[in-house]
Amino acid sequence: MAISKELLEILACPQCKGELVLTEPQDALVCGACKLRYRIQDDIPIMLIDEAERLE
Repeated sequence: MAISKELLEILACPQCKGELVLTEPQDALVCGACKLRYRIQDDIPIMLIDEAERLE
């Protein structure tokens, strides 16, 4: 089960409160402003800043 459009619309980056974009394999949410990638595990987004992966 993928993340629903409704959930994606209300989720925001925990660091900057910016918009998140779902990656194509639907395994993460990415904040373009902070360059952070929040993984999705068992259909649950892990929205912890300390757990996010920094993008180059």
